[in-house]
Amino acid sequence: MKTLMKLAGIAASLVLLSACVATGPEVDATAGAGTDVGAGPTGPVPGSQADLEDAAGHRVFFAYNEYTLTPQAQAVLSRQAAWLQEYPETRVKLAGNCDERGTREYNFALGARRAEATRAYLVSLGVDAARITTVSYGKERPLDPRSTEDAWSLNRNSTTTISAAGA
Repeated sequence: MKTLMKLAGIAASLVLLSACVATGPEVDATAGAGTDVGAGPTGPVPGSQADLEDAAGHRVFFAYNEYTLTPQAQAVLSRQAAWLQEYPETRVKLAGNCDERGTREYNFALGARRAEATRAYLVSLGVDAARITTVSYGKERPLDPRSTEDAWSLNRNSTTTISAAGA
């Protein structure tokens, strides 16, 4: 009886294992891992956050202790403005961020200036100011928590996220 139970267990295990074998082209188990909501089988859903990021970019960077837009930042924002013209019901939030250096209060103020500089540039390109909100996170939400020049340069940014569509 014990032998019969062992054989039944082995047979059941083999059946389960055979169900896990891919029968078509190989599939990457990590495909899609960490992707944004809004990704479809042929790319991002039009008008989604993922579409904004793919089509225009969603982040611009600043020099240390600066809120002046670089030519690279202006190019990204020009693409964002064009994208926003395609989706006139979409509203965005601009978040100003800083690296860890400086006081909390100073970085909140600098982050606000960065978000406002980003907003002003988008408005100058024809985006309705009523569609844009700004917030400063100062040094509270770093992209990279390390204390290195590379990390600090990543953390000095303004990030554009879709806050509402059709609202």
